[in-house]
Amino acid sequence: MKQLANNRRGRYDYDIGETLTAGMVLRGPEVKSAKLGQISLKGSFITIKEGEAWLHGAYFTPYAPAAGLKLDPERSRKLLLHKKQLEELKIARIDGIQAVPLALVEHKGLVKLELGLGRGKKRYDKRETIKKREQAVEAGRTLRQRR
Repeated sequence: MKQLANNRRGRYDYDIGETLTAGMVLRGPEVKSAKLGQISLKGSFITIKEGEAWLHGAYFTPYAPAAGLKLDPERSRKLLLHKKQLEELKIARIDGIQAVPLALVEHKGLVKLELGLGRGKKRYDKRETIKKREQAVEAGRTLRQRR
């Protein structure tokens, strides 16, 4: 799967346990801009309304050759999930677990959204994440210096 866009804050702000892959309802020019990587998932979130999952706040840059079509770049987009996956999202929501958009990927020519189920991290958890990342970088540096 080729990664088209990444939500860097997703794994930083949330402790992700399980990940799901969902299809998305997109219009033609949105697919073109997605495959060009002109998407931002920053600040996007997932809601469940009337038994359907929706992605809000994702920004798809308008595709220049299709300028005649006036599409809202920040419109809500429907996510395509199986009934069992939707039920899992509903149950997780009751338990205090959020569905977080993590990445937009291309799989067999289709644009899909990778979403994670996780709890929000506290400030001290975020500090631990930063500390572990710095330790891993430092360990990599020392290994490279010894070669």
